[in-house]
Amino acid sequence: MVRRYRLRKSEIRELKERAARELGKKVEGEVFEVVEEERRLILVDGSVSLLEEGGKLLPFVGEAEGLGRKVVVDMGAVPYLVRGADVMSPGVVRVEGEIRPGEVVVVVDERHGKALAVGEALVSGGEMVGRKGKVVRNLHHVGDSVWRLAEKGFK
Repeated sequence: MVRRYRLRKSEIRELKERAARELGKKVEGEVFEVVEEERRLILVDGSVSLLEEGGKLLPFVGEAEGLGRKVVVDMGAVPYLVRGADVMSPGVVRVEGEIRPGEVVVVVDERHGKALAVGEALVSGGEMVGRKGKVVRNLHHVGDSVWRLAEKGFK
């Protein structure tokens, strides 16, 4: 069951500071919290803007394109990413922005530049191209349960 709560002023202030510090994202508007299973979704002006999962603050994939740290993947990687697969190095075309291990990144396709997933960098940006293995752990992607919940909307 999904529950919606209004955050206290002190919680909103803390959330805004955390979003700016961790994601470089400015949060403005009417802020609510929705608790759905083990996730915490943050609604801003009625739509999902952020989510917290496992103690990590993430931008909602539908609004993540503005995040400065991007991993651009080839079109062959797209079907795997939207099913929840991690990003593998051979699929990485380029990296935009400075990325350190543990940071939140947005994964976009090379053709359209659309956000496909939000994940955690496993290696630095310079090491993502031209190696083998996983480079980004997929935390939230197009078509997952959060995405589907956001499509339904909140009243």
